[in-house]
Amino acid sequence: MKAFIFDLDGVITDSAEYHYLAWRALGEDLGIAFDREFNETLKGVSRTESLERILRLGGRENDFSVEEKERLATKKNEHYVSLISNITSADILPGIEGFLGDLKEAGYKVGMASASKNAQMVTRQLGLLDAFDHIVDAATVTDSKPHPEVFLKAAAALQVEPKDCVGIEDAVAGIEAIHAAGMFAVGIGDPEVLTEAELVFTDTSSLTLDHVLARI
Repeated sequence: MKAFIFDLDGVITDSAEYHYLAWRALGEDLGIAFDREFNETLKGVSRTESLERILRLGGRENDFSVEEKERLATKKNEHYVSLISNITSADILPGIEGFLGDLKEAGYKVGMASASKNAQMVTRQLGLLDAFDHIVDAATVTDSKPHPEVFLKAAAALQVEPKDCVGIEDAVAGIEAIHAAGMFAVGIGDPEVLTEAELVFTDTSSLTLDHVLARI
């Protein structure tokens, strides 16, 4: 393996919680209530697709024009940005800083493949921009996860063949995208949910280079 490509939300920091709060607030405005279980289906997919899923849940997918849906998605993002404005390095998930440092020291290339259009901003607030050789976010891709485009673009930017990359994700859609790209998949979360990943860690505190390399 020559490169490791990370998702952001739920892997580097738990900004996924802020996405949930922002979507839930929008859902309440639209009269569409949903719980954390439904929110799991939004992880790893684009803002536009997340909105469509919420509207379908409430039977309101045909109630808005394209322009109105864009305004709703923008409203959600504005709320999300306000929630994450106070994120700092203290919000980096356990073990991630050490893992990123070990990768750099060992000479691996490190990339990010995020479904968030705010990935650059969040990574900067975390103080981790220098830890990544390249960041691909939702603003630069056409197809969202589970399509492999974001991972393939990251591999191309790192100048590494996909087969020589490890992808790290916390969402089912992300694991599917990693496999579709032809990469080795590491999951962060519930092994009973991330069943397609070759290797699963229940949380980032146990994610180490030695543990990953031992399974490849």
